[in-house]
Amino acid sequence: MEYIESILNEINAVVWGVPMLVLLFGTHVFLTFRLKLIQRYIWTGIKISVSRSKEGSGDVSQFGALTTALAATIGTGNIVGVSTAIAAGGPGAVFWMWLTGVFGIATKYSEALLAVKYRTIKEDGSYAGGPMYVLEKGLNMKWLGIVFAALTAVTAFGIGNMVQANSISQLALTSFEIPTYVTGIFLAVLTGFVIIGGIKSIAKWCEKLVPFMAVFYVIGCFILLAMNFQEIPHAFGLIFEGAFSGTAITGGFMGATMKEAIKMGVSRGLFSNESGLGSAPIVAAAAQTKNPVRQALVSSTGTFWDTVVICLITGVVIVNSGEWQTGLRGAELTHAAFEEMPVIGSIILTVGLLTFVFSTIIGWSYYGEKAIEYLAGKKAIKPYRILWVIFVLIGSLLSLPVVWTFADITNALMAIPNLTALLLLSGVLVAETKKYLWEGKIDDI
Repeated sequence: MEYIESILNEINAVVWGVPMLVLLFGTHVFLTFRLKLIQRYIWTGIKISVSRSKEGSGDVSQFGALTTALAATIGTGNIVGVSTAIAAGGPGAVFWMWLTGVFGIATKYSEALLAVKYRTIKEDGSYAGGPMYVLEKGLNMKWLGIVFAALTAVTAFGIGNMVQANSISQLALTSFEIPTYVTGIFLAVLTGFVIIGGIKSIAKWCEKLVPFMAVFYVIGCFILLAMNFQEIPHAFGLIFEGAFSGTAITGGFMGATMKEAIKMGVSRGLFSNESGLGSAPIVAAAAQTKNPVRQALVSSTGTFWDTVVICLITGVVIVNSGEWQTGLRGAELTHAAFEEMPVIGSIILTVGLLTFVFSTIIGWSYYGEKAIEYLAGKKAIKPYRILWVIFVLIGSLLSLPVVWTFADITNALMAIPNLTALLLLSGVLVAETKKYLWEGKIDDI
């Protein structure tokens, strides 16, 4: 296992090197200016997203599509991922994660727009879309669509399944001494119950679960910050200073450089909000919407809520606690920060992570099954769902330090074909945005 971990770490260092950071963040920046700072329409997207009325053809409402996408993105990356980034990259990683979210709004908007524009209707009347269809129909590159779908089907078991299940089982064991197999069985049964009904069942659960879990967790974080409010300015000072100089204490030694802060912030930002990854557009393509731009605006709010708001709050809580200097990592670091609020802190963290983890597991199950459907047809969906539930249990039981590294690698590999499509089809993005948004026809069909 140590040999495998060392190999994965070497691969990870290559795929998340300077070229990948430039490609990902560069795409965020390029699309931001190509689309004339599309971030300024974020409030318009929020207003559209809270409307639950049927706006056009599709499988689920725009709100249902958004909450399903949020369910998949708001997960252990918002809690454990943030603490992992801080432990390795220092407080400065929070700044780069946040900045990735701000610019990533443009990328999330773009990939959702293309997903709706190039989506297809199956024989049973259901909708299917995402980067694989964009690559096939928009660029006539079906071979690259197949590559993306294959990577998605595999990546889902890392970022959307085993990492999530392992995080909550370990936290339940640490906080309440609940055996990992108990957590695993509970998660597996509940997951199977929800995903058997497909996207409509998943969206129904997410519409109820996502608003509750986000508000519950954010309130808990604000209480923690209020308890130590005098240190908040110092925490922000560490974040901004570390972003450009690099400061971290890992294992008791000064370790991180500015490059490490950027690397951890950008990679964990992608892990959390998935802007550029190409996963969220898969569910955006199922939305009932009048035109591609309306759903694109709704989808872009997902990155805002996930990273610009929730990841930032988590990062400030951890830096503000001072626990990042103890050498703790991952869930242990987050747990130590929340323990500053006796009893209630552990409950908030555990309930928050449980709901985040479960929502991510069911959201990513849809991404995975749509990818496998693209590769092998609908006959492969049922076996994939069964395998999905089994891996939830496996992820809960095993110690999986290598899964985080594996998830980082496959995230990068997924992002490459998706970012390629976004860059090559940027002209289409501008044309569609001009037609519906800049010319004031956002309500047109």
